[in-house]
Amino acid sequence: MKVEGGLDGPPRSPPRTGLRRQSRRSNGGDAEAREPVKSVPAMTERGIAAVRQHLAALPPMETMSVPEMRRQYDRAERVFAVGPEVQVERLETPRAERLQPATAQPGRMVLYLHGGGYVIGSPRSHRHLAAAIASAAAASALLLDYRLAPEHPFPAALDDAVAAYRWLLDHGVAPGGIVIAGDSAGGGLTVATLVALRDAGLPRPAAGVCISPWVDLTCSAPSYATKAATDPIVDGQSVARMAAAYVGAADRRTPLASPLFADLAGLPPLLIHVGSEEVLLDDSTALADRAAKAGVEATLDVWPEMVHVWHWFLPMLDEAQAAIDRIGVFARARFA
Repeated sequence: MKVEGGLDGPPRSPPRTGLRRQSRRSNGGDAEAREPVKSVPAMTERGIAAVRQHLAALPPMETMSVPEMRRQYDRAERVFAVGPEVQVERLETPRAERLQPATAQPGRMVLYLHGGGYVIGSPRSHRHLAAAIASAAAASALLLDYRLAPEHPFPAALDDAVAAYRWLLDHGVAPGGIVIAGDSAGGGLTVATLVALRDAGLPRPAAGVCISPWVDLTCSAPSYATKAATDPIVDGQSVARMAAAYVGAADRRTPLASPLFADLAGLPPLLIHVGSEEVLLDDSTALADRAAKAGVEATLDVWPEMVHVWHWFLPMLDEAQAAIDRIGVFARARFA
């Protein structure tokens, strides 16, 4: 099959009938809604039901302190372990993990920026996801352990991401061999990093991948209300607290904190994934529209029935692996 954007190859899961992923692509003009792409895996009812059941059993975030939230998130290291086919090397400068799947080809690197509202998250919570994306892209990954708020507010995370990109260039990775990717806050940080690299005059990477990106820290999009009842992960009050921890008293529309308000001209191709049932749906659709108007090649995929960063649940969910496979196809097509 041909995916919009010129990428060949179906996801790993076989095509089925039923609900299909809704796709929108833009290339230098206004984004245009299109018919659902054919031969995309349908929602797996049992899979997403199991994810929702798992999430319902967790204590609400508002009942936990920041250290408790961090410990809970990092439990993914035990629940979603990476296999022995992935070599894991801890780096001190930059503070990161270098992941090398068996599929990695020389000169290809995914700079991965984890989610967690700039307050929680680490390589421990996202190693399995970064490794899976790197494997699908036939690349290695640099999984950045950037500094977290409130101890290290904006622009600490951005500074760390830009420094990591410079480190890759200094260590012989060509810009055309780098894809920057991230989820949630890391998806927003991906866009902010691309803007900061452009403004610094650095060579642009091959592409950016934004999974359920948080790009508007004003937390004011309509989907905060319209999807509140269907999103089991993100709620307006919790993300507002995280936004305050990250930007403090600064204007939440600051472009490098909320890159939805940045000038996006000159950015590399973007792939944006978002679930239809998540509060951050409008962040993704608005990002795709603004990128299109800025002349950026942007592909927006809205996956029916999926929740925030469903990719993270890949051991439990067919759609997670299918979405990661899509990212791999996109990245492989963009590497120089």
